[in-house]
Parts: sequence; C-alpha cells; structure tokens
Amino acid sequence: MTGYSFETIYCEWKPLEGADSYNVYCDGVKVDTELIRNYGSYYRCDILGLKAGEYTIDIIPVDNDEEVQNSKTNFKRETINHIREGFAFVNGTSSGAYNDDGTLKSNARVLYVTNTNKDTITMNVSISKYGPEPITGIQNILTALKKGYEKDPVCIRFIGNITDPATLDKGDLLIDCGEGKFIGGITLEGVGNDATFNGFGLRLKGATNIEIRNLAFMNCDSNEGDNVGLQQDNDHIWVHNCDFFYGDAGSDADQAKGDGALDTKKSTYVTHSFNRFWDCGKVNLQGNGGDTSRFITYHHNYYDHCDSRMPRVREADTLHVYNNFYSGIAKYAIGATEGSSIFAENNYFLNTKYAMLIS
Repeated sequence: MTGYSFETIYCEWKPLEGADSYNVYCDGVKVDTELIRNYGSYYRCDILGLKAGEYTIDIIPVDNDEEVQNSKTNFKRETINHIREGFAFVNGTSSGAYNDDGTLKSNARVLYVTNTNKDTITMNVSISKYGPEPITGIQNILTALKKGYEKDPVCIRFIGNITDPATLDKGDLLIDCGEGKFIGGITLEGVGNDATFNGFGLRLKGATNIEIRNLAFMNCDSNEGDNVGLQQDNDHIWVHNCDFFYGDAGSDADQAKGDGALDTKKSTYVTHSFNRFWDCGKVNLQGNGGDTSRFITYHHNYYDHCDSRMPRVREADTLHVYNNFYSGIAKYAIGATEGSSIFAENNYFLNTKYAMLIS
C-alpha cells in the first residue's frame, strides 16, 4: 500500500522471505533507516520533508548486507504542501526546522526518539562559548538549547508510543527558548500514523519559530497541565495535523475529561490548524486574566463530540476562526468573554448546542 499526505509519502509492504531488512530510496536518495519500521506482519516507511511534486520510490530487500536488486519494488507518488497560512506566518515563520516549501533546512539537526531511547538519546549541544558537550535525554537536550549558544535548527521525530520520559518539567516536556536566546527553530513531529505522547503533555515558554505536527496526545495528567500549552511569551507557533484525546480526570469538577487540550496564553502570531479533537472536555482556552495574546488563527480543525471552549477567549483579541467543523458539541463551540474580539467565518456546526456565546 502506498499513499501521501502533506509533504510526506508512505508505503507499506509484506516481508519478503529471506530479507533481513530493507533500504528505501526517494529519487535516488537513501531514506534514514529509522523511518523504516517493522510491525511484524508488515513494514512501513514514511518519507518526510518533501516539497510538492512527483517522486520515485524504490524499496530494495537486503540479504546478508547486500541489496537484492532483482526483488526491487518501485512506484511514483506526488505530494502536496502544507497550507501555511494564518497569523503564524505574519512577520516571520513558524516552520521550525523546515523551510516554507516543506524541505528540511540544510543545517537542521535531526533526532529520532523512541520509547526505548527517550532517556538515553544524546546530542552534542553548545551550552557555553567553549563549544558543544554531549547532552543525554530528550528534555535535557531541549533545556540545553535554551542557553542560546546552539545556532542550528533542530528537528525531533518521535516514533511510536512514548510514555513519560524520566526527566520532565512539572510533568511536561518543555520547550523554553530563553525568551529568544535560541532562534534556530524547532520542529517536533510524529513519524507515521501512531506517534503518541502517552501520559504527559507539551508546554512552550518563551519560544519562537516552533512547529508541532503529526502527534497524538492522550492520557495527560490533568494535575500537571494541558495536552499542549502555550504558556507565556511565545511567538510564531504552529500546531497542526495533531490528534488530541481527553486526559486523566483532574481534581476540578470540569476536569472529568482532563484539563485543556490545546491552550494558548500570553502568546502572539500563532496558528492552530488541521487538528482533530476527540471527545475533549475543555478544548481551547485562549487568554487569561491580564492576557496580552493577539494575532491567533484557528482554521480547518475538527471538533469531534467535544464539550466547550473551541476556543473560549478571555481578553485576547485579533483572533481569526474559520473553516472549522464542529460536530456533536455538548455545551458551546466559540465563546467570547472579557472584552475579547473574534472574527469567525465559514465554520460548520452540526448537532451543536450553542454555536457561539458572548459573555
């Protein structure tokens, strides 16, 4: 089976008797071996970072370290670009470690994180003027970037089901760019159709030029925080093509399905697009008391049998909410409160108790 999605081509195939492994090539360029996974009854490869166009893919079995050319399979596929629009792409970019045409930046550093290596993965990071040092553990690597001595963009690719790393910050994986000290750009992305943060959340603080894509978030501990939270002083953030499931029940009465799925506070130039929210309770809180959030876009999101806050906006202004699909909403979808301003257009509401509320 073959297919494509935004800037990605994937293929699945059954094992060939006698093959030890496989090499995959895209237009003659060998694909990273981490992108080729064995699921027992089949293999899958996802080829990332492809700008719009047609590509030739070759799948070659390997036996005793030799490619078996007479058993090669090839096919052609086209791919399309992500839709990069909304405020995240005003006065800057939110493509992280990627160029805006979908290709990986030439100087980007790529890490592959699995549940097995999340605490042992090592990257050389410059943490002082004296040069790089080996940093171990995914949270420790992200923390080291905060110092600002590292200049290259970083692309972190998550593979499979990831449970809590040994080191987190208040229960979350934290991206903190030191309020602009690290400006190289970071992309966190899932590989394939099963990359999941299971049991912990992701939090952004003082971050700029961050892309989060193709990840699922589930079973987040509501006493620790949101599935994804933009907490303060963030700009040019793009969260897209992710799946958000409800979290563990929290202590508050309105946290039966967890706390926020994707909340944004004190941040600007943000786009949330093409995400699917599955049966979430409190979905998108936008702003809080004394908030300064502005220029936030929600477009092409699917709210699937959720309760409320899609988004709920407090004080924040200049929000554009368009082309979203709301289905089976138990309480309300879009809520404007405390002097906020929202431009909502071209949204579709199906079996929704209240499409919009103003308080």
